[in-house]
Amino acid sequence: MRLGIDFGTTRTTAALVDRGNYPLVAFPDHEGDSYEFIPSMAALAERGVVYGFDAQRLALEGAPHVRSFKRILSSANVTAQTPVSLGEREIPILDLVTGFLFHVAASIRTATDAPKEALEVVVGIPAHAHSAQRFLTLEAFRRAGFDVISMINEPSAAGFEYTHRHSKLVNDRRSKVLVYDLGGGTFDASVVVAEGTNHEVLASRGNNSLGGDDFDDVLAQCAIKAADVTPNDAEYAKLLLDARRAKEALYPQSRHITLDVCGTTVTIPASDYYSECAALMEQTFVAMEPLLSQDEHGDFRPGDDVSGIYVVGGGSELPAVMRGLKDRFGRRIRRSPYTAGSQAIGLAIAADPDANYSVVEQLSRYFGVFREWDGGKKVTFDTIIGPDATVGTQISRTYRAAHNVGWYRFAECTDLDPDGEPRGEIVPLGEILFAFDPALRDTNLDTVDVKRVENGPLVEETYSISPNGIVSAQITDVESGYSIKRSLGSGRTGE
Repeated sequence: MRLGIDFGTTRTTAALVDRGNYPLVAFPDHEGDSYEFIPSMAALAERGVVYGFDAQRLALEGAPHVRSFKRILSSANVTAQTPVSLGEREIPILDLVTGFLFHVAASIRTATDAPKEALEVVVGIPAHAHSAQRFLTLEAFRRAGFDVISMINEPSAAGFEYTHRHSKLVNDRRSKVLVYDLGGGTFDASVVVAEGTNHEVLASRGNNSLGGDDFDDVLAQCAIKAADVTPNDAEYAKLLLDARRAKEALYPQSRHITLDVCGTTVTIPASDYYSECAALMEQTFVAMEPLLSQDEHGDFRPGDDVSGIYVVGGGSELPAVMRGLKDRFGRRIRRSPYTAGSQAIGLAIAADPDANYSVVEQLSRYFGVFREWDGGKKVTFDTIIGPDATVGTQISRTYRAAHNVGWYRFAECTDLDPDGEPRGEIVPLGEILFAFDPALRDTNLDTVDVKRVENGPLVEETYSISPNGIVSAQITDVESGYSIKRSLGSGRTGE
């Protein structure tokens, strides 16, 4: 069985490859109602950790739970062992995500009545995801038993769905589409150029800590203020779920939103709610502006070669989002009829060998290493790979070692200051301790004093971007052949 899976912050969707069709998989909840998603939730039951609809039900009953745990993967200092609290129990994030994906795999097999089918999958990842986030997501899918064909940025997958659905709108004159992807926990925007079924990402921008969850929280806070109450944890969990449902039920003509808060019914004018959301929407617009053209009036607009702005992601279903986009960027705005399922459909298209769709991805961050300069008196950031680099890029550097031990501290960042130092979100990707002195290669390098040496070995650094956007580093003593290689984002090594 081939399929695409969009592991979302609030909802996880799956689409099947079915003879040129890409239907979304429907999953039943505990009452037998079907939905084209699984809630990305975990809760603690007497029998252990449960996921999906069972977790959602237990959360409403007051059980310890965690929602939107995908956001933890985007944290700057995340590792496989980063703890997630479920009541008094702590679970490493990699174990929690793996457990959830085991549940997703079992649910797919049940829903498709294929209990023994191998699951060959193309996985979605936020375009703004850092290397550690990509590594942990890929590792969790593999541990859960999926055969991962590839990992594709979520806006790129939406671009597949767009060109598959609107092939006549993409032509030689307007070959680009700008994907606006407001999901449950992240915002991404990418410019994708298409020539038939061949796609290339020209640039991406985003925000790893902004999504539909934040709009739910704004509505919940509006309701709490109107009711003048202070809900406990279980009451707030129910209010958030009700707020999400009320938000998703809004349509352009909606005038009021009614919610129950701790037994008190409140009515909130939709215009008041939209006003409270304005700052969140503005953050998405500002993040996207570098991908747009600036006209003579200083306004940002899609360029003449852009077919349109394609709006996807569950968070984009809020009517104020479409209204705000049209007011800000003109009328060439189109929303997917499957806003919450567009990426899964695009990923399924990517998984279909007969569709013959391809994409060349780009990084969205700067990657580099902190190095000591001026005899160790200062540390500077040496940029190795820029955000315009495509997957498959490989860079090598060769030099004579000037110390007995090399300490490589890798990081990604969203921006650089005028001096080339990292700014914005800075994500450490681990360290490599490398013994340039052959006599130290069986030694715990943490205990070794770093000293300058004369005529050190010839050293080669090689950096590669995998097809999944994960950066790997290899340090080699060219003369002896001694080498260390690892995928970055998975920790530190001195071996």
